[in-house]
Amino acid sequence: MARINLKELSRRLGLSMTTVSRALNGYPDVSPSTRERVVSMARELGYAPNAAARRLTSGRSETIGFVPQNIAAYYGNPYFADLLAGIGETLHAANFDLVLACVPEGEAPLDVCRRLVEGRRVDGLILDRTFTEDPRIDYLAARGFPFATLGRDRQAARHAFLDIDGERALEMATRRLLALGHREIAFIAADPRFNFVRERLAGYRRALADAGIPRRRSLVRHDGFGEEAGARAARALMRLCPRPTAILCIEDLTAIGAMRALRELGLRPGREVSVIGYNDIPLARIAEPPLTTIRMPIREAGRRLAAMVLALLEGAAPADLQEIWEPELVPRESDGPPPSPARGLTAASVNGPSAPPRRGPRRPP
Repeated sequence: MARINLKELSRRLGLSMTTVSRALNGYPDVSPSTRERVVSMARELGYAPNAAARRLTSGRSETIGFVPQNIAAYYGNPYFADLLAGIGETLHAANFDLVLACVPEGEAPLDVCRRLVEGRRVDGLILDRTFTEDPRIDYLAARGFPFATLGRDRQAARHAFLDIDGERALEMATRRLLALGHREIAFIAADPRFNFVRERLAGYRRALADAGIPRRRSLVRHDGFGEEAGARAARALMRLCPRPTAILCIEDLTAIGAMRALRELGLRPGREVSVIGYNDIPLARIAEPPLTTIRMPIREAGRRLAAMVLALLEGAAPADLQEIWEPELVPRESDGPPPSPARGLTAASVNGPSAPPRRGPRRPP
């Protein structure tokens, strides 16, 4: 059967092309009975609207851009695949496409954002791994361009965002290790310009301070993401005296690399050195040993970020699209008591004072 066009569909219905087009696009000035007749006939005859014509009429590209802060950090990382899958699922259901804008070496992510926005290549943007001072956010907010971020910056009240409470997450993980008897607790972090690194460091330090543990600057390293970074940092930490009996990691792949380095040094992760990751990627469950971690529902987060941008395109206010999700600690086998008796901590010193009231938006029920 030859493909039917709008003109022929309108002729068979006995309606104007304008009425048929408005009925198919859900305009409220078309009666329900007329809309139902148009949609039914279109389905029966196999009519599919011309996407290019629809974009020309609406002035939209029907694409949403995703601009990663550093694409190299995502190679081989299941976190990235899950995030994109969640974003893509929601956009596909809304007849939008996802454009992944890679940042070439030597080019700033801000330059890529400018090219997409000023070239009218996308209707909205999704950003991740935000800096505390993020020029991408400054630029997009100043232009009033629709965008949502995975993570916050220092002025998060001005834009749509979704974030996990990273400060609370690292505080929980650190308190868990303190309760097990650890006192020398290291943290393998990443670039401190990332806002989530700053927040997680704050949670780690607060838990130690509440327990009366003096801060050792040598126990915090900023080696970054990935297995090699984790292995490098773990080897350096094991050269310290005294060496840490527990290591918190900025993400799961970093933790898996750290555990590999520990085994190479003849140390058993979970027995002689405890390790806790972050994200709960699929590899965490089958690591050796299975990795205790903080769960980040990244696919669900991707879906929600896409829904936020679509809502912005329909006129929603950024202030109504700001969510902080509670962290969940997933205990497995990579952490336990330190290998030799450690001076005990009282319950009060481990648990710290009552947590202050949370500020800011919460995850909707």
